[in-house]
Amino acid sequence: MSSSPERVKHKRCNPPGILILNSLRGKEFDISFYRALVLIVTFIAYACYHASRKPSSIVKSVLHPEIASPTGGLEYPSLSDPFPWPLSLVYTKRAPGVNASREVIEGLGLGVQKGWPPFNGKRGNARLGEIDVAFLAFYAFGMYFAGHLGDRVNLRLFLTLGMVGSGAFVCLFGMGYWWDIHVLWYFLFVQMMAGLFQATGWPSVVAIIGNWFGKRKRGLIMGIWNAHTSVGNIVGSLIAASALQAGWGWSFVYPGLLIISGGLLVYLFLVVEPAEVGLLSPYEVNGSERVDTSNGRQSLSDKRATQVDCEVGRARNAIDAGKGIVFCSNGAHIKLDDFQDAERVILHSAEDEAPVLQRSDPAVGFLEAWRIPGVAPFAFCLFFSKLVAYTFLYWLPFYIRNTKIEGYYLSEKTAGNLSTLFDLGGVVGGILAGHISDKLKARAITAASFMYCAIPVLYLYNQYGGVSLYLNLGLMALAGLFINGPYALITTAVSADLGTHSSLKGNAKALATVTAIIDGTGSVGAAIGPLLTGFLSERGWDKVFDMLMLSAFIAGLLLFGLVYAEIKEKFERLRYFPRQIMGHDDFEISANH
Repeated sequence: MSSSPERVKHKRCNPPGILILNSLRGKEFDISFYRALVLIVTFIAYACYHASRKPSSIVKSVLHPEIASPTGGLEYPSLSDPFPWPLSLVYTKRAPGVNASREVIEGLGLGVQKGWPPFNGKRGNARLGEIDVAFLAFYAFGMYFAGHLGDRVNLRLFLTLGMVGSGAFVCLFGMGYWWDIHVLWYFLFVQMMAGLFQATGWPSVVAIIGNWFGKRKRGLIMGIWNAHTSVGNIVGSLIAASALQAGWGWSFVYPGLLIISGGLLVYLFLVVEPAEVGLLSPYEVNGSERVDTSNGRQSLSDKRATQVDCEVGRARNAIDAGKGIVFCSNGAHIKLDDFQDAERVILHSAEDEAPVLQRSDPAVGFLEAWRIPGVAPFAFCLFFSKLVAYTFLYWLPFYIRNTKIEGYYLSEKTAGNLSTLFDLGGVVGGILAGHISDKLKARAITAASFMYCAIPVLYLYNQYGGVSLYLNLGLMALAGLFINGPYALITTAVSADLGTHSSLKGNAKALATVTAIIDGTGSVGAAIGPLLTGFLSERGWDKVFDMLMLSAFIAGLLLFGLVYAEIKEKFERLRYFPRQIMGHDDFEISANH
């Protein structure tokens, strides 16, 4: 039987845009088209989510400006001293002591006073941190429920609702500029509601990707796809920074409208699973390949049956030679000297790999998902990893704005643009971490190594980032690489791996729940990091970087058990010369020499 995806008779809820495209084309698209479409639409969708999170970090230095000239005015860019091309296109240097005009101050929405009440007082940094934690705490809280709901509802509609709701509340934050709102509770409430709607995003897009793609090269594919996080951060930073001159409210309204537009795109064109367009999922394809053979047992398609026969033949030769066979499963090694036992284990592994066609599994419970091996260690590792990543996400432009580089302070727009180098490094880090983990087949080793490498980079950036602009750019990008690498790996490939773990026996309805548990736990750390930064920065930025380095160390340490298991398995493989059968990562067979 062919191993290519087949059309099934029953279709469900085709998106309106797909119906229009099919009618214009006159025939239906193949699975390659839909996979590409899903990657593009989910990429754009989550990039919009992240773009709408950036405005609060960009406007921090406008709401609470710390740098003033000796004469009491705000320092502003000196256009007579630009950076060399091409940096001059987006970066401008500010000379010490140059004051902003009244028109410039008013254009930024500051009036004749500095900042925007209630953020411009002595507790300005702390209140900005409270704004961040209001968003992130409700984001983390909503994440657990979003994953639970995501496994039970139509993800296209769920995602659309989340994006439109997020955009509405992002715009409402910006409307405070025109409505002249100066009460803290308004901004806290808007951030809380935005956080709840934003929680719909990540579990949904990961579950949808899991519906369309199998495990092959998952780390690399998801590492590239996960660039949407950094792309969204970059786009959001550039839009918000460019809109500052017209008033800080526009820095929220434009990204808010962007994510609402993305929600419309999702509603029209996102296909949640292959069955919606009459195709089989990667897991159902495996199930459909089962055929009955003359020996009375179940086998696989011709190609896979041939692979099994090769392994059975090798097992017979090894046992006949008196060497025995060692089976490796999740780090445990069992030696078998009886050929029938060895054949039975090989066939059982091959059968278990393919779920039954069109099976209807119940959604996995919240507590049951926590018990999946590896979920808890990676979830708590992500707690500290996202603490570091989101501290940079929300405070890096403010830090750059208030730190001298080559003896100069930079403008708000320049600081926002410059912070994009961190996200560019994150793009490389996510792809690199995914590729390395695929090659090594070692997610924990890769994630822990990146976190440990981030520690010296954070120290160097804090101590020497102000010495040179180009040194600052290089260290910032390197920090983004090592910090966002494991963050991207855990939230994508690791979550998808654990959501389709062998202990689930082929039940694919755990992806959104597992993803929500891991990313929800990480989001608690993401809420704590910016909050602590608001308080610690008042005592000096050295304290903030001490917190970040300690968090990176703990993140790596939490994976110690999994790292040890992966290293042990590597040595066992070297000892027994094992090789994988049928691309099944959790089951290997080797001759015992």
